[in-house]
Amino acid sequence: MLDVCLLGCGGMMPLPRRWLTSLMTRYNGSSLLIDCGEGTQIAIKEKGWVFKPIDVICFTHYHGDHISGLPGLLLTMGNADRTEPLVLIGPKGLERVVSALRVIAPELPFELRFIELRQAVEKIDICGYHITAFRVNHNVTCYGYTLEIRRKGKFQVERAKEQGLPVQLWRRLQNGETVEYAGVTYTPDLVMGPPRKGIKLTYCTDTRPVPVIAEQASGADLFICEGMYGESEKAAKAKEYKHMTFKEAAGLAKAAEAGEMWLTHYSPSLVRPEDYMEEVYEIFPNAKPGHDGKSCELQFEED
Repeated sequence: MLDVCLLGCGGMMPLPRRWLTSLMTRYNGSSLLIDCGEGTQIAIKEKGWVFKPIDVICFTHYHGDHISGLPGLLLTMGNADRTEPLVLIGPKGLERVVSALRVIAPELPFELRFIELRQAVEKIDICGYHITAFRVNHNVTCYGYTLEIRRKGKFQVERAKEQGLPVQLWRRLQNGETVEYAGVTYTPDLVMGPPRKGIKLTYCTDTRPVPVIAEQASGADLFICEGMYGESEKAAKAKEYKHMTFKEAAGLAKAAEAGEMWLTHYSPSLVRPEDYMEEVYEIFPNAKPGHDGKSCELQFEED
């Protein structure tokens, strides 16, 4: 199971009832953030989640509405007695940007580890997540992220018995180990079925609609996508500033055949996103306007 919470869905500036952009997920005791805009700490507290288990923070890019909440969050994590390393992932220049922000958070009781993205598509395995970072099209270098929780096949007891595999080896094989016993080498494929469907979430913001987004979101259980503007008359503005309209986001969700789409990263001028959903539903019926604190649990399929 993957817990998902859209902590903040605002773009450019925080509003009284809308924090800046941030997403938080929880899996197997470890938490992950994508972006950390101003107000992220308050949004986490409002949700009732905690800071200490955050092991990974991914950044789409370094505009203020996506990273301005980081120094305070680092200090709070330090005050929560965190000592384990924290991994930060983002475009090239990440360590320089974070070092500059840390002028106001100079001493931390934990190590920061940096993974700087340089290729158009990069894959990272960490804390049970298989992360794919993919470059999108904004006016600065910007990435989207796909998070996958992969699920191995079922252990096939009958096959193990048929091959006379000693019971004491079963768990090791189930955990992916190759085992030598009594002069014989046993490999996991002897007793494991094919991989089962896992969980997939794709998040992207601050970009024009480009094919790589639909490719990365293909078959996603949940696709969270920027919808800067709901109004059709603002399509030209979206192109000029390299953002997206609701209808463009819906087109990507349709192309990706995603299970569900949440819109996020609204312009401050967009007061009531729900007023602009009718045309979105015509393109992609399973779309929903995001809001601060919007949450779900993504479950593995039942066998």
